[in-house]
Amino acid sequence: MTTARPTLAAEHRDVTGKAVARLRHQGRLPAVVFGHGIASTNVTLDAHGFELLRRRIGPNALIDLSIDGKKPKPVLIHGVDVHPVTHRPLHVNLFLVRMSEELTVDVPIVPVGESLAVSQLGGTLVHDIDSVKVRALPDHLPQVFEVSIEPLVDFDAVLRARDLAIPPGVTLLTDPDEPVIHVLAPRVEEVAVPAEAAPAAGAPAEGAPAVAASSEGTASGAG
Repeated sequence: MTTARPTLAAEHRDVTGKAVARLRHQGRLPAVVFGHGIASTNVTLDAHGFELLRRRIGPNALIDLSIDGKKPKPVLIHGVDVHPVTHRPLHVNLFLVRMSEELTVDVPIVPVGESLAVSQLGGTLVHDIDSVKVRALPDHLPQVFEVSIEPLVDFDAVLRARDLAIPPGVTLLTDPDEPVIHVLAPRVEEVAVPAEAAPAAGAPAEGAPAVAASSEGTASGAG
């Protein structure tokens, strides 16, 4: 059973440059639709609707985009410019795909499970890389690679790109021997040994023979 793709409605726009700020105040999000062999098209999206959609789909999810109510076409979110303070989207690039043409994308890596080297040996889980590069047809693009970290039982164990579950129809482009996740041993801090206290004034040094006080040689007061 094929899962229905999420949909997105867009409208053509003639406004460009700084004038798009007015569109944002009206709740519209400027966007550009582009692809191989087609002219770029300036459109606007419902800003709130786009934000809700972006939160529930993966980075490589296909979206059926309809412009001015016309027949939907599959697109990928190619990039989102966000405000540096509010982090709200300011502009979106939508890539119009050809379903018969393979694409190269980055797929995030998500660790699952528990590592004994972390839970029992006090190590720190280290992501050597956050994603791997793959090639596949648009409707075969993975959204995420989940990898079990249970094999990381000590500080010598390493998960590599070849350990990821690559589905049929997807080609791994990242070097299969590339380290993906390992566990860093806890840092052992050297404890400084305090120097032995110096002997008190007049006290014999350790190992020196004690000298007894003598009254011999004391001058007599007898005349």
